[in-house]
Amino acid sequence: MDPSEAGTPPGGTRATQVVALFREHNAALVGFLRARLNSLADAQEVAQEVYLKLLSLDDATVIDSPRAFLFRAASNLAVDRLRMRNVRASAPADPDADNWHATPIPEQHASAHEQWRDLRQALDELPPKTSRAFVMHVIEGREFATIAREMNLSERMVRYHVGNALAHCRERRDRAENLR
Repeated sequence: MDPSEAGTPPGGTRATQVVALFREHNAALVGFLRARLNSLADAQEVAQEVYLKLLSLDDATVIDSPRAFLFRAASNLAVDRLRMRNVRASAPADPDADNWHATPIPEQHASAHEQWRDLRQALDELPPKTSRAFVMHVIEGREFATIAREMNLSERMVRYHVGNALAHCRERRDRAENLR
């Protein structure tokens, strides 16, 4: 057996072997894949995946017949690609295309508006620092440390204010639900 075809070339690396395989067999490999996939772009992508697979193998891994490995791996990946095409072709239409979420149901819209109004009222009842810390953390998504720097407070105080605001909002919500 030719030493350049077994595992890695003597004194070489897996990358050296892959470069040699690419130079010698890429045109044939892409042609083979194009015939199976009926797409030059897909054939080139799958060929690239095969070379990446070869590169990711451990240098200690010995491949007795690199050309056979190359074409077998390409064949397997081509089958996977064809299966994926079939799955995508038979998949139901994307629900986002129906725009079902774009126009809210009137009841949902009214409920969300009512919840927002209740939240604003609850926040208006709080001290300004507590309300501001809550808005910055819960609504704007800022980190406690960032809020602490901006409000010139300790991070612990920011957590305290946010916790108080959450407790107050929950209490208001529970009270409103019990009245309904």
